[in-house]
Amino acid sequence: MSDEQLRYPIGRLVRSSEPLTPESREAAIAAIARVPADLTALVTGLSGAQLETAYRPGGWTIRQVVNHVPDSHLNAYIRMKLAVTAESPRINAYDEVQWAEMADGKHGAPEVSLALLGALHTRWTTFLRHLSGDQWRRAYVHPEMGPVTLDECLALYAWHGRHHTAHVRQALGLPN
Repeated sequence: MSDEQLRYPIGRLVRSSEPLTPESREAAIAAIARVPADLTALVTGLSGAQLETAYRPGGWTIRQVVNHVPDSHLNAYIRMKLAVTAESPRINAYDEVQWAEMADGKHGAPEVSLALLGALHTRWTTFLRHLSGDQWRRAYVHPEMGPVTLDECLALYAWHGRHHTAHVRQALGLPN
């Protein structure tokens, strides 16, 4: 398997500025809603050694992946809420690699991150399912990506959850 396939087992995100249809929005929201259960099913009962298995040479461990997802999704949830409540807010980027190397990312209990992720996704999907058509066109300004509409953010994080779930499956030797 090539490094590209190991890094992106479901393929790279293809960014589109086209608005999502109501059906594709609901599918993306459903994908986000599934992430906590999917990750929980994969990591429950794993040994400490299994949690320290990297999904690729030089890549994060299962533990780091599980601890990264709520970090990333918390940022996305806040960014989306800012976009709805402020006019094109400039958001802060964060260094996900440094966050994954911090004690809570590198050594934290996956159960804590999974509980956080479950609660977060309950709030996030409720928020998403109550946005109006006009609100989906609102955007925040990312320092590296430029303007990001809520539709784009939704598509990104639906992909992101599947992407990291695939990393855990890969580390465990399971098919994607």
